[in-house]
Amino acid sequence: MSASLSVPHTNDPAAFGASTPFILIARVRVKPGKVKGYLAIADQTDLGVSDSEPGMLHHTFDVSEDDDHAYTWSEFYQNDAALEAHLSNPVIGAYLQNHAAVCESFSVEVYGTLSDKTAKAARALPFPVKIWKTALGYSRVK
Repeated sequence: MSASLSVPHTNDPAAFGASTPFILIARVRVKPGKVKGYLAIADQTDLGVSDSEPGMLHHTFDVSEDDDHAYTWSEFYQNDAALEAHLSNPVIGAYLQNHAAVCESFSVEVYGTLSDKTAKAARALPFPVKIWKTALGYSRVK
């Protein structure tokens, strides 16, 4: 038995937008000698997000298998409202402030179509943001 689809398979990009789920990958390069401190900041942030953001369906901090200074935040959002809640969460404000001293580089990639309003807010962030709009597909996430 297959799970029902919240967005049936379609090749119509207009089927995706503010109410559909998407993935965000934040790529982090930690400064030499700062990994332990960064992991403490990341752990505190993950706990805060878990406690305050029901629209964040998946939130992990992943390390490269061949570079212990390269990390990614892997985030799965229910919809645009979930990203808007994330961006306005004081936990994220504290994270961005604290991580600046231990982070060498930070960039974000969004995989999925955002509303114009949410895309504009994402692009206004103080680091590079690349948005990959959905061309076709389906989703089982509700």
